[in-house]
Amino acid sequence: MKQVKKIGIVGAGLVGSLMGIYLAKRGYTVNVFEGRPDMRAANLAGGRSINLALSNRGWLPLKEVGLEATVEKMVIPMRGRMMHDEEGFLKFQPYGRGGQAINSISRGGLNEVLVNEAEKNGVKFYFEHKCVGTNFEESILFFEKDGKRGKYQADLIIGADGAYSVVRRLMQRTDRFNYSQHYIEHGYKELSIPAALNGGFQIEKNALHIWPRGKFMLIALPNQDASFTCTLFFPFEGEVSFASLDTDEKIKSFFDTTFPDAVELMPSLMKDYHRNPTSSLVTVKSYPWVKNRTLIIGDASHAIVPFYGQGMNSGFEDCRVLNQMLDEHQDDWDKLLPAYQKLRKPDADAISNLALQNFIEMRDLVADDNFLLRKQIEAKLSDLYPQKWIPLYSMVTFKEQMRYSDALEMGKKQKAIMDKVMAQNNIHKNWESLDFESIVNQL
Repeated sequence: MKQVKKIGIVGAGLVGSLMGIYLAKRGYTVNVFEGRPDMRAANLAGGRSINLALSNRGWLPLKEVGLEATVEKMVIPMRGRMMHDEEGFLKFQPYGRGGQAINSISRGGLNEVLVNEAEKNGVKFYFEHKCVGTNFEESILFFEKDGKRGKYQADLIIGADGAYSVVRRLMQRTDRFNYSQHYIEHGYKELSIPAALNGGFQIEKNALHIWPRGKFMLIALPNQDASFTCTLFFPFEGEVSFASLDTDEKIKSFFDTTFPDAVELMPSLMKDYHRNPTSSLVTVKSYPWVKNRTLIIGDASHAIVPFYGQGMNSGFEDCRVLNQMLDEHQDDWDKLLPAYQKLRKPDADAISNLALQNFIEMRDLVADDNFLLRKQIEAKLSDLYPQKWIPLYSMVTFKEQMRYSDALEMGKKQKAIMDKVMAQNNIHKNWESLDFESIVNQL
């Protein structure tokens, strides 16, 4: 097959833009086609856009492409979860050891940085060019601009166009392509906590705030302007749900009763509730990710729910691993593509499963005494034997070189061990006298 020189990327989001930077730095001619307008010209990222949690797996690729210093100025470190109970009492749960943190960052702001950096490296962006077709045999992209059809002849196509990917949908029409999607029963709605009158933060700045309430929860992430972007994760239907809150009186009564300390901080609650859409949460699994010389990456190949904060991070890791494998295969794409999908698929499935599991932990278990004791014992094990017992959350979030699939398997072993520990008589009274060495040696 002919040498790859020209690469067409579909999607100018976070993953598509980062992939463009990596490839341009390798000397490829990269053209990115995006159906939406240029966010910089249209000011689509203005205001408080959805913010994301940037962790070590996302930092590493940003460092590799030289954006660490720029992005550091845009983040607010969150060193743990701040739990809010129904009486308004607070409990802080650190994420890791020695001040380890995840970082709140604006999706739109980071996207602009990536697009600008890609352009500096020679990547060309074609906004308002909607992908409408592909020729997988000849690596041709078909797009629509102002009602007119056009095409781009590439040597290689990368679909990085998100959970509702057009490129993946076109792959689905081909033989032996496996695809599944699953919507959870919960949706989400964005709300907001403004800055204090003096311009400061109304609640703890360096924490991810959670109001866990069993079957649903409210979270808040800090913004650079001292506001917080809040997200209500809530069932679509049921006795207590978006459907049941069908009058202003019911909405106000629900929030006053369920999140009293949050309501005090949210003067625009009713306006935000009515103005902002109720959105769904989907998990997408697919395989193969390669059709001839077309590849799908990021959410296009493995969209996940946001409860481990790894959607963007896993997409960035896709880009980093692909770039690393280009080194290993000396830019031989015909060898790389099958090797890449074989390597990454188990990791994509692992983080997908972990994200669904973490929703239960965040909305419910974080307020459970047995769960809190289990975490306390695990923290003690980690303090005593830091090289042997690394909590699952730390493996996923802070061990950027560890594969998601390896973290999941180690987490299963740890859970089996801890289930036995927690089943011991009077564990709540006697836990400090456990034989911690014998526990860790079971790994």
